[in-house]
Amino acid sequence: MNLNLSTIPSKEIMPGLHGKLVHSENMSMAFWDVEKGATVPEHSHMNEQIMHVMEGDFEFTLDGTTKVYGPGDIVIIAPHLKHSGIALTACKLLDVFSPTREEYR
Repeated sequence: MNLNLSTIPSKEIMPGLHGKLVHSENMSMAFWDVEKGATVPEHSHMNEQIMHVMEGDFEFTLDGTTKVYGPGDIVIIAPHLKHSGIALTACKLLDVFSPTREEYR
């Protein structure tokens, strides 16, 4: 299967968090456009996750530790660890999940 990011419709998964989602049998990718001030409430999930900040400043709390991440920063999130975030500026983020995030289909 071949896709082009420009042809994938965007879904607002949470207020201010707009994602273009790509799924395979074993993984998901989420290309996020995040509005300044948008928050991701604390949560955890069974999926391993890798977050890449492509643009902007994103304050991220992982397992009780809060840091501000900027362009080029990558965070590896183990399954079941609580995490949350807030966009300090407009952001572009890339998340990769394994296994597939079925609730994002």
